[in-house]
Amino acid sequence: MQPGRSRGSYHSTVISVRFVYHSPGCDRRHFVDGADVSVVLSRLPPELWARLRAVHFNDWWRCGRQGYTNIRSGEIALCALPPRVSLARALEHYRGRGGVTPGHFGAARGRQWPQVAVRRFMLYEVLLHEIGHLQVVDPSAGPRRQFARERVAEGFANVWRRRLWSHAFDHPDPAHNPPSREELEFFGAGLPQIPEHVT
Repeated sequence: MQPGRSRGSYHSTVISVRFVYHSPGCDRRHFVDGADVSVVLSRLPPELWARLRAVHFNDWWRCGRQGYTNIRSGEIALCALPPRVSLARALEHYRGRGGVTPGHFGAARGRQWPQVAVRRFMLYEVLLHEIGHLQVVDPSAGPRRQFARERVAEGFANVWRRRLWSHAFDHPDPAHNPPSREELEFFGAGLPQIPEHVT
């Protein structure tokens, strides 16, 4: 089933998480799907996403969201986006004192983002941030206050993005590695501080 075409669900054969697709409205589309999410989850220690039950591919762009978490049910949603988009303003919400810029994903500030940059952002910023919200930080607190809030969730995303991008990952999809120098120069994104393995 193609994401964004019809409502439905399937289970990954590798990752025990349910993926549910909701058709987006207008011309919005899902830039990532369950297979992409499964790759990211397979790179993380299983205990980090043990509470994750499902990932929904929703259409909440109208609310200005790229993703959100239902902590009680252990479900994450990744939202559909317009086909042409700049996420520099959205990045302000996620950056969380981490110094992350559009160039970290292969995009240039003030320009529309290439598709691969949007995919990196959704997988290695939004997805990791939402998984961060599922981390228990205070077991003695009330049901909702046990879990990571915005600052801790963003710290989680920053730490794990750096770890995952600190060494080359053998995968044909460039979205699962940081942008190469050639890619950054081609899109005019400049050269942020990127892992040493990138040449």
